[in-house]
Amino acid sequence: MGLFIYNVLISLLWTLLTGKVSIGNSVLGFVLGYVALILLYPTADGKSSYFQKTLQVIFFALFFTKELIVSSFRVAIDVMKPLPLMQPGVIGIPLDAKTDLEITLLANIISLTPGTLSLDVSTDRKTLYIHAMHVSNPDDLRREIKDGLERRLLEVLR
Repeated sequence: MGLFIYNVLISLLWTLLTGKVSIGNSVLGFVLGYVALILLYPTADGKSSYFQKTLQVIFFALFFTKELIVSSFRVAIDVMKPLPLMQPGVIGIPLDAKTDLEITLLANIISLTPGTLSLDVSTDRKTLYIHAMHVSNPDDLRREIKDGLERRLLEVLR
């Protein structure tokens, strides 16, 4: 957590020194601070957990953005067609997520994706029930969520 604080401070210092207060300039300062910290704090194996987590968060954000765009187009195309091709359904997804935070974040990320909605968690907290607009093959959808969203989210959180 200490390296993250340093990175934020470097970003703030960059923003103050350049005199341009904007999101883009702050992000640039954060990236420059990140590179500076990599150069200043090498570890025995060449990587710190902060640097690994930062990369995992970036890759997760890129993956989720791709999923958001793909599902948005899928829903938009289905809405514009005269005869919708929806195959709605409710399916249960077995969870690897254990804590309340992990389950809540996964459920919210699923609900943010157009065409899917988290409905409930089983009482034993081992199954998440979702409603999806396009359920042609429930096993494919389960695998897509397990291998995509859940796996990547758990990598970031653990």
